[in-house]
Amino acid sequence: MAVKFICYSKCSTCKKAQTFLEDNKIEYTLQDIKTQNPTVQELADWVEKGVPVNKLFNTSGLLYREKNLKEKLPHMTQEEKLTLLATDGMLVKRPIAVKGNTVLVGFKPAQWEILK
Repeated sequence: MAVKFICYSKCSTCKKAQTFLEDNKIEYTLQDIKTQNPTVQELADWVEKGVPVNKLFNTSGLLYREKNLKEKLPHMTQEEKLTLLATDGMLVKRPIAVKGNTVLVGFKPAQWEILK
């Protein structure tokens, strides 16, 4: 089963993750988060598989700061958060690797070993 690899081509961390996949000969399909946002359903599925919804936010992103989400998120429902995340891929933390019931957000090589 190929890994669904969701990334942003200009992100240096995403490039490191892609190199990890290639170096370890892990088959993957690529989805550019900028041109193909994760849907509300995809995001909800990842939350069901154990990813806390707040972990899906790219807290270091420009858009996150522009929208003052640090202040707004505590007052939002999970559904509102998922809907907001689905509006723009730049709000979503990346890279993301999905394989079966495993969903990895962000790149830590030791965690990504599970994809082998």
